[in-house]
Amino acid sequence: MEFSPFNTVVKLCIQGMSMEEQNKPAEAEKLFMQGWNEATNDVEKFLSAYYIARQQKTPSDQLKWLETALQYALKANDDTAESSFYTLYVKMAKCYEELSDPEKSKEYNELAISVKDKIFDKGPFYHGTRADLQIGDLLTAGGHSNYKSEFIMNHIYFTALVNGAGLAAALAKGIGSERVYIVEPTGHFENDPNLTDKKFPGNPTRSYRSEAPLKIIGEVTDWTKSNPEDLHKFREKLENNKGDIIN
Repeated sequence: MEFSPFNTVVKLCIQGMSMEEQNKPAEAEKLFMQGWNEATNDVEKFLSAYYIARQQKTPSDQLKWLETALQYALKANDDTAESSFYTLYVKMAKCYEELSDPEKSKEYNELAISVKDKIFDKGPFYHGTRADLQIGDLLTAGGHSNYKSEFIMNHIYFTALVNGAGLAAALAKGIGSERVYIVEPTGHFENDPNLTDKKFPGNPTRSYRSEAPLKIIGEVTDWTKSNPEDLHKFREKLENNKGDIIN
């Protein structure tokens, strides 16, 4: 499954999180349960179960839903779900600690350590922009952020989701055509800390960053473009975001 903010279940989870922020747990759980009931694949089941777990009143009930989330994450065999293993293991370890089961808590803490900062993703990777570039060109850090123009970025960003790169191209500054390039990291890269383990568990947008250049090795021309209404809403959300960028 390619994670998208426009996916029906993802939208329901976002709405549920909004209810959590407004201290309306009953409304939040109702939306998460709707996501669970409307989920059509293992990744959607994993996501909705994860959020249902957050609404449970006891460690045993929370653990039950976290185990369900882990079951679907493992079953999915999907990079989006695999990126959440660290978060799931840490939360399950905490549940076992609260249930006075130190051996199980230790087991899941060790599992968490074993996957911390591990990137399962093998690509291919993409970068969205409005710049007209050629195969062999290098993309380097030092550009202005698409989201906060006053920021000079210390890293170059990319994703394994072609439609995610397409969205980045649509949001990019400039008047050029939206372009999605296939890129190859030339050095070490890491999960984008601005997105990883924030609203969603793990790195579902499969977003990464590197201080080393990205080499352009191709171009994609057939990604799915967001409809204008969704794109407008997404731009408004970004403009209203008061959070800091981890640079």
